Amino acid sequence: MHHETIIILDFGSQYTQLIARRVREQGVYCEIHPFHFSVDEIAAKRPKGVILSGGPSSVTDEDAPRVAADFYEKIGAPVLGICYGMQLVAIDLGGRSEPAARREYGHAKVKVLSGKTKLFNELPFELDAWMSHGDHVTEIPPGFNKTATTGDVVTAIENDERSIYCVQFHPEVSHTPLGKEVLRNFIFEICKCKGDWTPASFIKEEIEKIRETVGPAGNVVCGLSGGVDSTVAAVLVHEAIGERQACIFVNNGLLRYREFEDTLQVYKENLHLNVAGVDASQDFYAALKDVVDPEKKRKAIGAKFIDVFDTEAKRIGDVKWLVQGTLYPDVIESVSLRGASVTIKSHHNVGGLPDKMNLKLIEPLRELFKDEVRLIGRDLGIPEMILERHPFPGPGLGVRILGDITPEKVELLQKADKIYIQELKNFGIYSDVWQAFAVLLPVNSVGVMGDFRT
Repeated sequence: MHHETIIILDFGSQYTQLIARRVREQGVYCEIHPFHFSVDEIAAKRPKGVILSGGPSSVTDEDAPRVAADFYEKIGAPVLGICYGMQLVAIDLGGRSEPAARREYGHAKVKVLSGKTKLFNELPFELDAWMSHGDHVTEIPPGFNKTATTGDVVTAIENDERSIYCVQFHPEVSHTPLGKEVLRNFIFEICKCKGDWTPASFIKEEIEKIRETVGPAGNVVCGLSGGVDSTVAAVLVHEAIGERQACIFVNNGLLRYREFEDTLQVYKENLHLNVAGVDASQDFYAALKDVVDPEKKRKAIGAKFIDVFDTEAKRIGDVKWLVQGTLYPDVIESVSLRGASVTIKSHHNVGGLPDKMNLKLIEPLRELFKDEVRLIGRDLGIPEMILERHPFPGPGLGVRILGDITPEKVELLQKADKIYIQELKNFGIYSDVWQAFAVLLPVNSVGVMGDFRT
């Protein structure tokens, strides 16, 4: 099924992924691509609209990122330029943009000049908005109208006939209280989207895609960590092919208090996964003996995990596919803005496994952001104890213990962390905190109790 799609061209803004999340919150699917994504590739996706993001560059720079020369003529869909995107539109279509006397960063009062503009439809004539720019438009392009200002600075322009709309402020951030309404006007009033992209539709389509990919007899292996991503990915694949997915949950001895036992029980009894729990804690402790350097710890833990997982996977038999919980930010960050041939960093959630085991990848979550994964998980019936669990590093407590690692230190940190987390839950704030954890330091500290040193 082809969903209505908004394409975002990324010019390097720190807010680009936030724009995508705001669009998807409206039930509209969107994709982020680097600014040099060709017009033909965009057109092939039949987008309902295109958003040009902000960015750190100045449009007056010689090497400033630009869209293709024929972009505006061939795009065939409404365009929204945000910040740098507005300046780019101005210069490309015959206007002018120049460096401001001083960079505008922070809150600003935006004055809307006409209530008839589609972008500001049914919004007040004065908006609080968030600015972050060094250039500003000094001459609007022919055929465009000025629709909002901040003092004597042009803050919004539009050419309704060509369906091109631009704002200097950032409607995607929370500091622009009515920014969501501005984006909604673009998405629904201008692009005429319906908003048909939902967790339920994603699940249905992904299940069909997995079945088609794996075939009627293909076998799949999945490494479970106890976290949100691997669990949701595993349950989604289980919905598609059932017992033909074999899951492996390795206890490296560095998980949180009773995390291995409690999570394994949920996997088996609540989610009915075909899962093998492997307690390899002593193997990991042996590999970490006398290792102090954090980077060496991480590599030792990763190498041992690959060995353990490989051994267990070979016991399963004829496996051709590996499930990974890759998310959309991983995919985005793997492509440089300067060219598709240059990567910023590669992403393999289980580093080295696909090459070592000669497996093909299944990444059912690669189009989703983290908050969307949780929504999918709730639709799949995954318990909140997993969905609301705080992020946890792959090396586990191994990177939260400074110095060498021993079973005694791990047990001490597990208990301290449990007490801390339980107190957050007792006060009802655990889910409001993005991440909280205890760290074991190799130092002594002094306390006072009853007038005596402890």
